[in-house]
Amino acid sequence: MASFPSTFPVMLMISTLMLGSLILSASASNLYQDFDITWGDGRAKILNSGELLTLSLDKTSGSGFQSKNEFLFGKIDMQLKLVPGNSAGTVTAYYLSSKGSTWDEIDFEFLGNLSGDPYIIHTNVFSQGKGNREQQFYLWFDPTADFHTYSILWNPQRIIFSVDGTPIREFKNLESIGVPFPKNQAMRIYSSLWNADDWATMGGLVKTDWTQAPFTASYRNFNANACVWSSGVSSCSSSSPSSVSTSNAWLSQELDSTSQDRLKWVQKNYMIYNYCTDTKRFPQGLPLECTKS
Repeated sequence: MASFPSTFPVMLMISTLMLGSLILSASASNLYQDFDITWGDGRAKILNSGELLTLSLDKTSGSGFQSKNEFLFGKIDMQLKLVPGNSAGTVTAYYLSSKGSTWDEIDFEFLGNLSGDPYIIHTNVFSQGKGNREQQFYLWFDPTADFHTYSILWNPQRIIFSVDGTPIREFKNLESIGVPFPKNQAMRIYSSLWNADDWATMGGLVKTDWTQAPFTASYRNFNANACVWSSGVSSCSSSSPSSVSTSNAWLSQELDSTSQDRLKWVQKNYMIYNYCTDTKRFPQGLPLECTKS
C-alpha cells in the first residue's frame, strides 16, 4: 500500500503479454468464490449469499480481504460505498499488488474526511518497488450515499483509473524511453479499511473520532475481465456472463476522443495533486514520464 509523501499539500490533501491458449469462462459473480477475508477478527463479512462484502474499523482493529486469483492484466470493476459521516483519519484502500521487494502495484486509496467535506481519491502506480507517482482527486458526487463503480484497466499499453466509467487517470507504458511499467508480475486484488490519522486527513492534523466507530465500507458487483495467472500460465477469463460478448477487447483498449475529453474535464476540475507538477519534490527534474506522456 502506498504511503503518503510529506510534501503533499496539507489542506488538499502492464515484457509482452505471454498467453497460453485463451480460455474464456463465465460464472455469476459471488464474493465467496472471488475473495478471502484475510484479517480483522470478524470485522470483515460476506453477506447476502455472497452478494455483499463489508469491512469495518474500530479502535482495536481494521479489516481486509484479497482475491483468490492472481491476474496478469485485466479490467477490474468493483462497486464501493465508502464510510459515511465523519470518516476523518480512515483510509479505504483498494488496489492490485504483487509480492516481494520489487513489487508492482496499482492503487486506489480513499481518504476519509470531516463530515460534509469531500473524500480524496489517492492514486499511485508502483513498478519494480518504486512508486512516487501520486495523483489525487475530489469526486463530483457523495461516495458515501450510494455504490459507485471504481475500475482499473491494466493492459500491456496502459493503466486507466475510472469512476463510473469516467477516466480520471491514464499511466502509459513508456518503457521505450526508460520508464518502468508493471507487466511481468501477476497481482492480486486487495482491500482494507484502516486507521491512518497520522497522515490521512489534513496531513494528520485531524484525528479519528472513535465515538463514530465502527466505520464500515461496503463492496458489491465485482467483475473481472482478466488474464488469470496460475502455476506460471496465464489464461483470460470473465467473472460475469454479461462480459462474454466483449471477449478480450480490453487487452488493446485505449481512450477514444470522448473519453479523452472526460479525462481532461476531471483533471481540470477535480485534480488536487499531481506529482508531475511538484517541482519542489523533484528538484533535480520531474520524472521522465511527466514530460513525455
